[in-house]
Amino acid sequence: MNTPTDLTYYTSVDSPLGPLLLTADASGVLTSLSMPGQKGGATVQDGWRHDPGPFRSAGEQLAAYFAAELKEFRLPLRGDGTEFRERVWAAVDSVPYGATTTYGEIAARVGASRMAVRAVGGAIGANPLLILRPCHRVIGADGSLTGYAAGLERKVRLLTLEGSFPAPL
Repeated sequence: MNTPTDLTYYTSVDSPLGPLLLTADASGVLTSLSMPGQKGGATVQDGWRHDPGPFRSAGEQLAAYFAAELKEFRLPLRGDGTEFRERVWAAVDSVPYGATTTYGEIAARVGASRMAVRAVGGAIGANPLLILRPCHRVIGADGSLTGYAAGLERKVRLLTLEGSFPAPL
C-alpha cells in the first residue's frame, strides 16, 4: 500500500501531440510527462491516484505553450537520475525557447569529454519530463534531427512551434 510520501498522482492532458500523461509526487512536484508510444514513457501503475488537481498549473502552461503564448515553464520538476543525468538535464533546461544546441555542446557544458557524447545522448533519451525539459532542442552536430523518445515527427512539431525548424546549422 502506498504511504503518503510515495503516492503518485496522475492525469492526462490533451495536446496537439496527443494525450500527455503527467505524474506528480505527493507534494505536487511533476515527476514525468509522457506521450503515447514514447520509448521508456510512463504508464499508469496500480496504486497511482488519478487526480487532475495537482496538475492545473501544468495544464494551463502547456496549453499556453502549444498556443505559442508561453516560452518558459515555471513548474516544480523532479526527474530522478544519476548525478551525471542530473547535470545533463540541467544543461538541457538552459537551452532557451526557439534555440537548438548539439549533443557535443551539452557534453562540453557538463564537463564531459567528446567521447562522452553517447552518454549525453543516453541521459537526454532518459529524460522523464518531455517538453517541460526541452530535450527536443538538442540536435546532431550536422543539424540533423537525431533521436526523440516520442518520435522525430513530434520533435519536428515542437521545433516548428518554437520557430527553430529547420534547425540552423
